[in-house]
Formats: sequence, C-alpha cells, structure tokens
Amino acid sequence: MSTIRVSDTVPSPTEDSHTLKEAFQGFGTDEKAIIKVLGARTARQRREIRDTYQQLYNENLIDALFSELSGDFRKAVILWTIDPPERDAKLANEALQKKKIGIKNLKVIVEIACASSPHHLMAVRQAYSSLFDCSLEEDIVSAVPPLIAKVLVALVRSYRYDKELVDPNVANSEAVLLHEAIQKKKLDLDHVLYILGTRNFYQLRETFKSYKEKFKNPVEKDIKNCGNGDLESLLRMVVSCIDCPEKHFAEVIGTSVIGFGTDEDSLTRAIVSRAEIDMMKIRGEYFNLYKTNLDGAVIDDTSGDYRDFLMTLLGARI
Repeated sequence: MSTIRVSDTVPSPTEDSHTLKEAFQGFGTDEKAIIKVLGARTARQRREIRDTYQQLYNENLIDALFSELSGDFRKAVILWTIDPPERDAKLANEALQKKKIGIKNLKVIVEIACASSPHHLMAVRQAYSSLFDCSLEEDIVSAVPPLIAKVLVALVRSYRYDKELVDPNVANSEAVLLHEAIQKKKLDLDHVLYILGTRNFYQLRETFKSYKEKFKNPVEKDIKNCGNGDLESLLRMVVSCIDCPEKHFAEVIGTSVIGFGTDEDSLTRAIVSRAEIDMMKIRGEYFNLYKTNLDGAVIDDTSGDYRDFLMTLLGARI
C-alpha cells in the first residue's frame, strides 16, 4: 500500500506548474512549495506536471530542479519526479558505471528484476536502451565478472507470468533441484537460474516454502552455508527480494540508518521506489525486525528539506 497522501481535490497540472515556477523565482528557492506539490502527486500526475511545465515555460522541470536544489534533497526530488522506469534505468546505470563494483552496488539491479512487476522490468529495459544507447544486459556483461553477469542477465531478461498461479508439484520438485545444487555448491547451474529467473513470484515463494519444509532450513540460509563469496551473496539477495520484498526493503532502510553515519543513497532509493507500492507493509516489517518505528528512524537520521521530503513520501503532514 502507498503512503503518499493525495488530496481528493488536486490542482491542475497548470496550477502546479505555476506554483513550482514561483518557487524557483526570486531570492532563494521555496523548498516547502516544491515538497508540497511533488510529494503529494502520483507518478501519472507528476508526468502531467512535467509535460505541462515544459509547454508553459519551454524548460525541462528536471533541469530546473537540478539547478535550484542541492545535495540529497535534490537527488531524492529528481528521482521521485522522473518516470519510475527512467528512474530505475538511471540507478542501474549509475551502479554499473562505478569504478569498483561490489555486490552492494548491484542490489538495485536485483531489486528491479526481483521486486518489481514484469511490466515494470520491461519498461526499465526499454528506458535503459533509450537513455544509454545500449541494452541493460550489454552493460551488465561489460561491467561485472562473468559469473555474476550470468545470474543478473538471466534475471533482467526474464518476463515472468504476473498472476497468482502455483503448482505444488513443481514447487516440490524444484525445491529438490535447488537443494541438490546447494549441496554440491554449484549455484550457477542452468536449472537453478532457470528456476529463479523464469518462474512467477508466487510459484517461487511456494518453492521456497517447500524447501524449508523438506530440508528444515530456509533456502537463503543454506546458500549462505555454501560460502561468503559474491555469488552466494547475490543469490541470497535474489531469494530475499522474491520471497518478501517488503522485508528486503525494511532491511535496506535499517542498514542505511542504523550504526555510524547514514547511507543516504540507499535510504532514498528504498523510500522513493516503494512509496507508491508497498511502504505500509515495509513499515510493518521494519518494526518486526528492529522493534522500533521506521518513521522515527528516518527523522533521527536525516535533517532539513531532505528529511521533510522523505517524511512527506511516508505520509507525514509537513
């Protein structure tokens, strides 16, 4: 469930565009007005505002936001304002362009492939090709080691069935196949990638459930027992995103705010990408994991306009 608050009567895109233009003019920028408008609009409404703003002022709204804002606040607002497929395409490209790519950097690609709808994944791939003149798969293959690339390409190429269709017999047999691969420590076998990369999410959750019933451990725990290499870490992440995306993103937020310092990029990504999807459920998973309130954790670890914007996406009235 979404956490953004959209009022019953929303100003027209023209009115919102005028409000934003006024926020950019004069001495300084009216950040509160920007938060009030963009933080309380759906993806469709934000697209209409961008199109209208361009028509009215012959200026790209994203360029205006980039010019007027700064820091983590600017990054969060821009990621929220652009279309979700374009946002995820840019996040994936940013991860693949890093000089030293670790598994943590690749988390965004796993999330796009395993915690999003099949339609969204296809839209991201299309946006990626349009933005960067090559396919997402090409950049994965050129940027990461072959074994990790093999897994990621299998995931992003997938077009899963998106309805709740489950075959218990398939779940039982594929749980056995996964267990055999884990026991032999051959996690990159083609049938493993076929199972994880093609089955619909409901079927995979049934398979993971069957695995635990048959072999007493969650599949991700047995994968971890295979070793602490990049392949094991990547596959645990895949299973986590598929099995319970809400718990996965609760852990992303928890890791970003707990301890010394704050990982603003991860915090921004989690809240911006899930505010319109399942943030209410993420709140519940966060409390189950950490026995504390997600909103309070965000307030304690952020400040200023950046904090106000994230809290607006979480449903707070600023």
